[in-house]
Amino acid sequence: MSRTRTPLFALLAAAGLFATVSPAATAQPEQRHVLLVSVDGMHQSDLAWYTATHPHSALASLVAHGTQYTHANTPVPSDSFPGLVAQVTGGNPATTGVYYDATYNRALLPVGTTSCAGVKPGTGVDYTEDLDRNKDSVDAGQGLAGLPASVLKMTGNPRTLIDPAKLPVDPRTCKPVYPHQYLQVNTVFEVARQAGLRTAWSDKHPAYELLNGPSGTGIQDLFTPEINSQVPGGPSGGDWTTDNAATQQYDSYKARAVLNEIDGYDHSGTTKVGTPAVFGLNLQSVSTAQKLPVSGGQAGGYTAGGAPGPVVRSALDFVDRQLGAFTAELQHRHLDQSTTIVLSAKHGQSPIDPTKLTRIDDGALLDGLNAAWRAAHPGAADLVAQSTDDDAMLLWLTDRSVAATTFAKNYLLAQSGTGNGATGAPKPFVHSGLTTVHAGADAARYFGVRPGDARVPDLVGLTVPGVVFTGGQSKIAEHGGAAADDRSVPLVVGGTGRGRSVGGAVETTQIAPTILRLLHLDPRSLAAVRAEGTRALPELDR
Repeated sequence: MSRTRTPLFALLAAAGLFATVSPAATAQPEQRHVLLVSVDGMHQSDLAWYTATHPHSALASLVAHGTQYTHANTPVPSDSFPGLVAQVTGGNPATTGVYYDATYNRALLPVGTTSCAGVKPGTGVDYTEDLDRNKDSVDAGQGLAGLPASVLKMTGNPRTLIDPAKLPVDPRTCKPVYPHQYLQVNTVFEVARQAGLRTAWSDKHPAYELLNGPSGTGIQDLFTPEINSQVPGGPSGGDWTTDNAATQQYDSYKARAVLNEIDGYDHSGTTKVGTPAVFGLNLQSVSTAQKLPVSGGQAGGYTAGGAPGPVVRSALDFVDRQLGAFTAELQHRHLDQSTTIVLSAKHGQSPIDPTKLTRIDDGALLDGLNAAWRAAHPGAADLVAQSTDDDAMLLWLTDRSVAATTFAKNYLLAQSGTGNGATGAPKPFVHSGLTTVHAGADAARYFGVRPGDARVPDLVGLTVPGVVFTGGQSKIAEHGGAAADDRSVPLVVGGTGRGRSVGGAVETTQIAPTILRLLHLDPRSLAAVRAEGTRALPELDR
């Protein structure tokens, strides 16, 4: 692909981050690299605010010398799993088969099944921290001494940290279905591997071995410290997400892994393997800063005017420092001209405006739905087989008939009650906090699959902006829905222009074919690109 590139060393020198080096030190290497930085929760509005108020920052430099897409959207649901899968496959849930990290599948056998003859299919599919051999330890049960300082010694093959007894079972083989086997399409990591290139990634659970793709071998070095584990020496019940300073400490381990990889080592920094062609990480600090009402004695979330509050500002500063460290190390290793940094997010977070927050106890709503169903159908089981509710409502039902899906829809739309707002004061709601409910065949159409699909939810409830389903007051924002705050994320391809801004609508699915184009590989090597006609991001070759 022909395109104009501004070397990273030049943009960072302009920002005062380091001095310009001699021409001999900046010779263009033959091999190219793509570093993908995905910042959970970050909105396009966050990037715009930060670059305007921090004009000499690493983020501002990336934007000033790259191509920025100001109307980029994630898939729906705006969860971490489909959000990142979109970036590395080019596909939406209808194509990838990944709707959330906790779902239901009517074609698989229940978790722990060992004798499959005569077992009725239908089971929850939980690809979260619950799969870990020990979800209370940051090494997910590997058994390392000296944690958390020793966490970089974790295996690069997190499949070994997953307890197979916690996995759903394939009725054809009577064997557990690992996350990578669940993904229906291949990934950029697999395409790169097939081309003989090296791959690496860092993320928040061992379940992200999903990114290996159906081959199971897409990522050579996958570093997955468990974010929902207990913080050593921290308060009982407190994981790395319950305090933003702890989240930043956690994220720093993954950032160190990337620096080691830039230097040509594996994530631990101990084995020389060469800098990956496709690598990167997910950062969680902005996400927890948005969710926590208070952290470190300061307010989380945003002001009433939509500006980041002190904890979110701290988290954005942290992200900026990591980006600055990555770009500086690339220059130091003379990889700046051959490496493209892509910045985006798996999802945003809703609401930005704290006055819109309405917290609703979804447990009470679903208990009421099940009770009403049993009352109308004596002897029947609960209607809800699986619910995944953050700031959207996804339900899989035990009865998929038109009568059952209509019953669930009508029940939810008839419910009113009282939740609570940002201050904890009572706040009334109607229609279960939902604006639209797609049920049965309509839910399948909403996602673009055929009715009866084994994976698709039977009911999708889209919320009033600001509604968060939670039984308490421990969070002030969530993701998973279809609101603009959930889906409007930053998307910047660094070093591809002098501050070019593209205002047309794009999707984060377009990151995957773009990565392959940057590496001079065929985007149509991706099954999802072929299925959906996903195009690479526009205007990079101008």
